[in-house]
Amino acid sequence: MDTPKARKRFPLVTTLIDNFGFSPGLALVVSLFITGLCVLAVIWVVKSAPPRKLYITSGPEGSSFQRWAGAYKDALAKHGVTLEVLPSSGSLNNLDRMLTKGPNGEIVDIGFISGGIAKEQKLDGLMSLGSVGYQPLWVFYRGNTTISRLSQLEGQRIAIGSTGSATRAIVQTLLQANGISGAPTVFSDLDSSSAAEALLQGQLDAVFLMGDSASTQTLRSLGRAPGIQLFTFTQADAYVRRNTFLNKISLPQGSLDLGKNLPAQDVVLVGPVVELVAREGLHSALSDLLLDVAKQVHGNASLLQKRGDFPVLVEHDFPLSDDAVRYYKSGKGILYRVVSSFWVASLLNRLLVAVVPLMLVVIPAIRLMPVAYRFRIQLKLYRCYRPLLRVERETYEPLTPERVQELLTQLEEIEVAVNRLKVPASFADRFYWLRRHLLFVRERVKNPGSTPDTASVGEG
Repeated sequence: MDTPKARKRFPLVTTLIDNFGFSPGLALVVSLFITGLCVLAVIWVVKSAPPRKLYITSGPEGSSFQRWAGAYKDALAKHGVTLEVLPSSGSLNNLDRMLTKGPNGEIVDIGFISGGIAKEQKLDGLMSLGSVGYQPLWVFYRGNTTISRLSQLEGQRIAIGSTGSATRAIVQTLLQANGISGAPTVFSDLDSSSAAEALLQGQLDAVFLMGDSASTQTLRSLGRAPGIQLFTFTQADAYVRRNTFLNKISLPQGSLDLGKNLPAQDVVLVGPVVELVAREGLHSALSDLLLDVAKQVHGNASLLQKRGDFPVLVEHDFPLSDDAVRYYKSGKGILYRVVSSFWVASLLNRLLVAVVPLMLVVIPAIRLMPVAYRFRIQLKLYRCYRPLLRVERETYEPLTPERVQELLTQLEEIEVAVNRLKVPASFADRFYWLRRHLLFVRERVKNPGSTPDTASVGEG
């Protein structure tokens, strides 16, 4: 007689049936659930990878913002991240870009924004990765007479910065505090290079410049030009107290040119700090990488700062990023410190994030399921053994034929219950021992005075 072939099932389904006693339907559901969790984990690992391309809004050609962005681009390229640099007219233009989409639908991820220009703006969706440097306000003016207060510029021709620059917004605030808001003072909105050229040619009396919109070459050329003086803020402490976004900055004597001793004395400047601003949702791994790059670009000593002064986590106009707060407190994650490749470390980190919680759920469940199921099967067997034991005890007392018949009837009921039991293959030995014990008790009932051998019961 041919035995029926076992139905082919997935190994996981077979394992659940054989080891846990699940019905085929339940085993299939559980196996599909586990498979689904694994597939979702794989999809999450793939989808949660950091993007390989970022957009940064910088500043005009030659500005400090543009130079910083170029340094970021080179540093990120070493880690396989492409940084697209989008030139702008300055901080205000950068802020506007970060709050809206570009003409081609591009979304600017990060940008440099000077403090003090975002007070009345809605900054939803933006966060600060920290301050990366000072942005001093440079004031150059014509004449041999030294002026000590901005109010002395009243009635003169002044370049206050191009539209979209932080220079213009800050200068207007400072001039209004000195009672200068219009005629007889003439305001010019020439860009930094044109304004510098107009000052040298005598077409302007003073220019206000900041690094977000003025090139380093422009600042140096004005600092060396004959007949052009650099304004020192003798009232710097008052400006800083009245405008909390400003900082007092010292430019040491001779720092521009030691040989010519330019400037001839210490110059006090005022200016905001520049924040590295990002959109909410910036990948945490890229946030850490950007802050690593910021340390390389902004961490060295310069004319205006000491080594290690920047980047620094101080809240100004924008709320601080949670990832940045974590980074400044404890640095990069352990994998990013140990593994040299950023992308390999990122993959391992995402695998850990996906796999560890999954294993914390699946492994305890797998370990508890056999225990719970074994207890459940044992209860089923015990329910059959209890009436069997009661019947077997009565065989040690004299039995009437009527009582023997009653006990045999009870044994038939027990046998029906035993035959209905569904046990996994791992419990087959206990199941067959139960059936042998059933035969043993039946022989005892039929022959009350005998003691049948359980090993021989059922043979023949």
